[in-house]
Amino acid sequence: MKNRLEKKKHVKKDRSKKYTRYDIYMVFACILLLVSGIFTVWAAKDTQMAQWYSVHIYPLLVMSIGRAAGMVSFSVSEILIYLLLLLFLLSFIQMIWKIYRGRKKGEAFFEWFSRVFLALGILVFLYVVGCGINYHRIPFSEEAGIRTADYTVEELEEICIWLTEEVNERAEQVKRDSSGLLCFGGVSDTEKGDLAGETKPDTVRRDAVSAMEKLGEEFACLKGYYPQPKGLVVSELLSYQGLTGIYLPFTIEANYNEDMTAYNIPFTLCHELSHLRGFMQEQEANFIAFLACTEYESIEFQYSGYLSGWVYCMNTLYDVSPERWQETRAMLSAAAEPDLAANNVFWKAYDGTVAEVANQVNDTYLKANGQEDGVHSYDRMVDLIVEYFYKKL
Repeated sequence: MKNRLEKKKHVKKDRSKKYTRYDIYMVFACILLLVSGIFTVWAAKDTQMAQWYSVHIYPLLVMSIGRAAGMVSFSVSEILIYLLLLLFLLSFIQMIWKIYRGRKKGEAFFEWFSRVFLALGILVFLYVVGCGINYHRIPFSEEAGIRTADYTVEELEEICIWLTEEVNERAEQVKRDSSGLLCFGGVSDTEKGDLAGETKPDTVRRDAVSAMEKLGEEFACLKGYYPQPKGLVVSELLSYQGLTGIYLPFTIEANYNEDMTAYNIPFTLCHELSHLRGFMQEQEANFIAFLACTEYESIEFQYSGYLSGWVYCMNTLYDVSPERWQETRAMLSAAAEPDLAANNVFWKAYDGTVAEVANQVNDTYLKANGQEDGVHSYDRMVDLIVEYFYKKL
């Protein structure tokens, strides 16, 4: 009788071992992926749900996660990504070592895969709540009362001439270094900023937040807390991908490429910060950056905004009328030429297979999130600038 009881107890103990922590990892990962999928499909089919989330829930993430990540000067997401890649490699090596020491292959692989699958589930969930749902909210243009419409080549040319005049007016006023490039310090030198102990890059980042806050006074949908944007520790990774900046939803951070030509920086900072108000569509983020820069008090920000807008509009004009483009291009101030030349030289140095693959990946990513034009969606800012210009008249 005693032996039977012991046997039953032993059998019961074996059954309790069937569900290990690795099984729990798999179940939890599946739940996260399922919830993420439900939220994504729901948002895609119901704009009002996405709008409600973007207005009421997402700002809480910015105020909490974004504020916490903003307490340090470096990009938290960037460092975490490097650590995850390292842990992935080390865990894989550990799995191989276990198999080498006699562990069953299937068992060792399952333990390793369950960890990786759990990490994937967490990242996908953070992506969906950090930006995936926001792709389907009501567009900024609609909230701002701007309705795009078809325009003529003559109207586009008029916009380009207006932008050229605005660029020329500021090209002579901004501070420049010995090479004739726009310079706020830190980008081309290491001068100190207006505040004690603050470098010029800190000042530019702080001004970007101020520019967005000022624009928020005009557009209620842009009001709210903005963490300061951060340059990546290894900005060259963005350069190889042809990117000026990136929003990382895992820690709600706006990041930018510190190595690029200076005139791109204010515009890029405001572009990435616009994502922290839930506006993920690239043409909308570009347009918000254009407004934030051109309406801010800093002459460097105005120059960055107008010159960036000029580049987009002129590229569109060239596509439809090279002759009109040539005539307008000749009107540009010589003072702005070094910035454009340096920008072309910088990006040309990173042309290659990596940039092409990254561009294709970005194109696929944008289309998967409802932006039918893919990477060309950035250029759709031109439609908004045209409508905005004629609305102001």
